[in-house]
This record gives sequence, C-alpha cells and structure tokens, in this order.
Amino acid sequence: MSEPLKDLLGDMVIGKNGTKVEVSSLVGAGKYVALYFSAHWCPPCRAFTPKLIEWYNKIKKGPHGANFEVVFISSDRDEASFKDYYKSMPWLAIDFEDTERKNKLSDKFSISGIPTLVVMDNDGKTDKNGRALVTNDPEGKNFPAGLVLK
Repeated sequence: MSEPLKDLLGDMVIGKNGTKVEVSSLVGAGKYVALYFSAHWCPPCRAFTPKLIEWYNKIKKGPHGANFEVVFISSDRDEASFKDYYKSMPWLAIDFEDTERKNKLSDKFSISGIPTLVVMDNDGKTDKNGRALVTNDPEGKNFPAGLVLK
C-alpha cells in the first residue's frame, strides 16, 4: 500500500498540534488506515465522531493498535470550523488548505455523503463501509477480521 497510500495522501499528513507525520510511517505489512470524511457542520458527523473516537481508542489499546491509524478528510467550510472540530479527534488529518487532495480522495472513493469511513489495508484493498464496522462492533473485537476488503 505504500505507493497507493502515498499517491492518495502525499508525503505528509498533519498530527496533533500541527506536527507533520510522514505517510511512509503508516504503511507496512498488516497495517490499516481509515480515511474519515466528515465535517463540523454535519449533524450525523457530530453524532458519529464520538463513537469513532471511542472505537479508535479501543483499537489503539488492543493487539492491532500499532497497525492502525485514522486520517481525517474535512469537508468543513472554513479553517476555523476545521480546527474546532479536529481538536476533539485523536488521529491525523490532511491539511485543510489541501482542497485538491481532498477532492482527489472524494473522487477516488466516490464520496457522496458524510460521514464516511473508508478502511484500507496494506495492499490498497478497501472497505467503504467502515461506519458499519464501528457501529456493529463498538468494542473493536472483530478488527481487522470484520473488514470486507475489495
């Protein structure tokens, strides 16, 4: 997945406090990256995000935690809304100003509504129904076995 993921996300994503994180650190055998398409203005997103945070924290504490990361792709209308929403999230994000990359990702995965969670494995296979994975397995016990990768 190293090349497909790098093609999708570029060389760097942002971490908490604006730190830069190399995309190459997210790849390797047995690793998974979830792309979270969401926005502060979206009520279903604001309802799902706390569930995803709880699920993410459980995964990170479990046996697959070192092999899993989420990257937030914002559909917020302005940077202040992005920052306000992102500060509640424990994971990575693409830079708000990188609208070209956001559009490329939205097109690649045919994102027509939010929130959407797309989970990718190291081979570039995806499960576009990550929300159902979180909703149906809130404890994260079936991760990664519960993924339906195509």
